[in-house]
Amino acid sequence: MTSKWMVLLGALYGFIGVAFGAFGAHALRSRLTPELLAVWRTGVEYQFWHALALIAVGLLATTRPGPLANAAGWCFAIGVLLFSGSLYALTLSGVRVLGAVTPVGGLLFLIGWALLAVHAARTL
Repeated sequence: MTSKWMVLLGALYGFIGVAFGAFGAHALRSRLTPELLAVWRTGVEYQFWHALALIAVGLLATTRPGPLANAAGWCFAIGVLLFSGSLYALTLSGVRVLGAVTPVGGLLFLIGWALLAVHAARTL
């Protein structure tokens, strides 16, 4: 994934995060239990943080490109889909088995942060 696509995807994830945050606060508040609403909010929060991380990696990669930055971007991008996406799906469907996907997304987040740290240590 090029640095341009990382920044664009991060911006898209940020846009969707705002929309999903508003949807949860207004449309889902009266339809979900407080526990499920907290699950939804967790998905939104992690999506926002990793949208910003994806933008940061994309911007870093414009001046300090490298395979580790690229891999970190992929980890953040796929991690959002798996982590936040599984929490959204679990919340809306009630199918608890979807929660089994969430840790895979979390692991990708951790790997992405580690890759970013190594990339920064080597290139900055």
